Amino acid sequence: MNRWLRINPIACTGHGLCAEILPELIRLDEWGYPILPSSQVQEHLLPLAKRAVRLCPALALRLDREAK
Repeated sequence: MNRWLRINPIACTGHGLCAEILPELIRLDEWGYPILPSSQVQEHLLPLAKRAVRLCPALALRLDREAK
């Protein structure tokens, strides 16, 4: 099953923890806010994506089952 990582830009406060946990999918812009070049999460990265969602201090990340 495919999963997509989503960032709520309003909730995000730019801690950067997500990029430390999941550098394969998340880059930071010059202000420290996450950028997703591709939001589809490959199967082998799913455990790290779940961890990034769980540990986000601003609760700004989520995993979706459908592409949007």
